[in-house]
Amino acid sequence: MLCPKCRSLDDKVIDSRASREGATIRRRRECLSCGHRFTTYEEIEHEGLMVVKRDGRREEFSREKLFHGLKKACQKRPISPQAIEAVLDRIVNDLTNKYESEVPGTAIGERVMAELRELDEVAYVRFASVYRRFQEATDFVQEIKKMEADK
Repeated sequence: MLCPKCRSLDDKVIDSRASREGATIRRRRECLSCGHRFTTYEEIEHEGLMVVKRDGRREEFSREKLFHGLKKACQKRPISPQAIEAVLDRIVNDLTNKYESEVPGTAIGERVMAELRELDEVAYVRFASVYRRFQEATDFVQEIKKMEADK
């Protein structure tokens, strides 16, 4: 592991713990060259899950891309990074348990919207506006009315 301070490759693991319900392993490390301590996370890599896009194209599933979409929807909202990570973990775990090799993009979008609806209504509407390709202000109004009717 590369030390973030001195760029040395020599380090030792001081502590290891399961994190986020066992989905990741948190390791506390110490650089043997400069003594700097830092934390790394290891997570299970879900190989081969492909996303089938609306136009039929296939693209490798990217946890990072999903994270950035969630982060963008939650921008400037009172939502902690830990809450976003928890949502991300639930979505990824659900998708990898339900689908073996291919997941429809629509399944991802609907799952994200369900999670955001529970987390924060503004974040939900932001994501829905992009996902459902809102063209006019009336599209926003209709979505908000639909949310209120569901309550």
